Amino acid sequence: MIKTLIFDWGDTIMRDFDEPGSMSGWKQVAWIPGAEESLKVLSKQYTCIIATSASHSDVAEMKMALARVGADQYFHLFFSRKELGFAKPDPRFFAAVLQKSEAKAESSVMIGNLYEKDIVGAKTAGLKTVFFNEHKLIGDFPDADLIITHMNQLTKLF
Repeated sequence: MIKTLIFDWGDTIMRDFDEPGSMSGWKQVAWIPGAEESLKVLSKQYTCIIATSASHSDVAEMKMALARVGADQYFHLFFSRKELGFAKPDPRFFAAVLQKSEAKAESSVMIGNLYEKDIVGAKTAGLKTVFFNEHKLIGDFPDADLIITHMNQLTKLF
């Protein structure tokens, strides 16, 4: 039974415009299409966590960026590589998220847009995975339990 949904941040929840510095200070911020609608539903049923390897943002900066689009209200816990001491795809990143959130790998799902960073690392750490393949990349993605191309598909999975 799934209890915890762990989301990547950039290009999974909010668009990464590749500006310098922390997203909290960018001129432009935006939701990924369908993410807000999905989180409105999912955050009422599951513990929703956001976990990032972004090198420019700590948890406080991530929360400020999320608040700019109103996304912060849908997450129960926030983790960044700066606080965890590990970056994706290192399985210790995911193990630290699980340990600090008191979640179990077998009842947690990682949702992310970068197959090698988000999906392979999470699968190695024992999580279920959803690969957000927005750009419809062609290939073999054996560590992805599920593949979606639009974030609004999440509400049909859980």
